[in-house]
Amino acid sequence: MPHQDCIAFLKWCLPRLGLRWQGYRKVHRLVCKRLNRRMGELGLTGFSHYETWLLAHPDEWSRIAALCRIPISRFYRDKDVFDAVAATVFPEAAMSARRSGIGAVRCWSVGCASGEEPYTLTLLWHFRAARDFPALDLAVIATDADEVAISRAKTACYGPSALKDLPHPWLEQTFQQSNGLFCLKPELRDRVDLRLQDIRQAMPDGSFEIILCRNLVFTYFDETLQRKMLASILDRLVPGGFLILGKHEVLPAGTDALTPLARGLPIYRRVTPSESEPRGSVG
Repeated sequence: MPHQDCIAFLKWCLPRLGLRWQGYRKVHRLVCKRLNRRMGELGLTGFSHYETWLLAHPDEWSRIAALCRIPISRFYRDKDVFDAVAATVFPEAAMSARRSGIGAVRCWSVGCASGEEPYTLTLLWHFRAARDFPALDLAVIATDADEVAISRAKTACYGPSALKDLPHPWLEQTFQQSNGLFCLKPELRDRVDLRLQDIRQAMPDGSFEIILCRNLVFTYFDETLQRKMLASILDRLVPGGFLILGKHEVLPAGTDALTPLARGLPIYRRVTPSESEPRGSVG
């Protein structure tokens, strides 16, 4: 199908899903390939016919939403971000957890794809933080709307390309080779609670010291949905807790509940009640 026809179709259908074209500019060819395959399955010969089909078969919108998911990930993606997690976020979150009298630093990985991000967290804690906080565990909940991705995450076996950024000693100590893949050892794999969950419909209960929401909400969702999701995320982030975005993502304008951790890093700290109180004038 003509390429421009697919772009026009995406600009028509994405807003109806609460998604935005800007987030798909660099990956739209992948989505178009999936859409063309789907039209072939339905026996449709063009995007205009697909529009008509969608209007007559509203159940198809859920299929479109699934075709628009972009599960691109790898271990230790954005090294500087994870280095900052080890150097600053983990120690501060650990002290907060200790003050609260809980036995674990609680983390939520939103849109975890095949598990690379939450497992990176467990490895980072194991190698860079656990020795400094022996009385604490790292409790990670990881959610994704893609059933196939969650199934792969539970298996925790990966090809070399997914592991290329991981420090080699970590790879040697925590993975076992099997049929050309590298499989995470069970004692680390089992520390992550993987859940099939679409953030637009449900979220984990409880509070978290660290929430990673990278390359999903603030890339693909439209502004209205971004603000709605951010409000729900903040309800689960403890005061002083950390929200970590993707490298090229920005928060909606006017967000005053979060402050950047450092220039150039997509890591934000939730302001505490004392920080958010208006200061009186001096005079």
